[in-house]
Amino acid sequence: MEYENKPLSIKSWAEGDRPREKLLLKGKNALSNAELIAILIGSGNKNESAVALSKRILATIDNNLNKLGKLLVSDLTKFKGIGDAKAISIITALEIGRRRRLEEALEVQKITSSKVVFNIMQPLIGELQHEEFWVLYLNNSNKVLYKNLLSKGGLTGTLVDIRLVFKKAIALYATALI
Repeated sequence: MEYENKPLSIKSWAEGDRPREKLLLKGKNALSNAELIAILIGSGNKNESAVALSKRILATIDNNLNKLGKLLVSDLTKFKGIGDAKAISIITALEIGRRRRLEEALEVQKITSSKVVFNIMQPLIGELQHEEFWVLYLNNSNKVLYKNLLSKGGLTGTLVDIRLVFKKAIALYATALI
């Protein structure tokens, strides 16, 4: 009698080891990145489970979720078992996370250090493939009055008319800008 060398499907795993059940029993922090992605994609392919497929995807980007967030649908669909729908699910989940970081950054609007500016701007410009020129207009308490995108450029630079920066600052009664 010959046995095929097929991987075990997640359904045949112990209940406490299955990603969805593990999340319910132990909480979201108990799951690895691969297990979280496996929940998103739902299933793997005939040769590997959703968890194994997720581990393989993560291995190609050095297990870096920031790099995963920069992948395109076409990059993800190169993996056997990942079609447009699964790729879109992964990209959508990472985009929701990026927007969550942006909302958290907007809650802390008082500028006290360069780290605060980084936290405000990184979700907006951290993953861009081109240059953008942004200005933060502040009041006398160093609270952000307004964020303004003044120009978009190419891969290595962008141009801005400084008169537009000061015109907006005067209109907002801004006492400082970054």
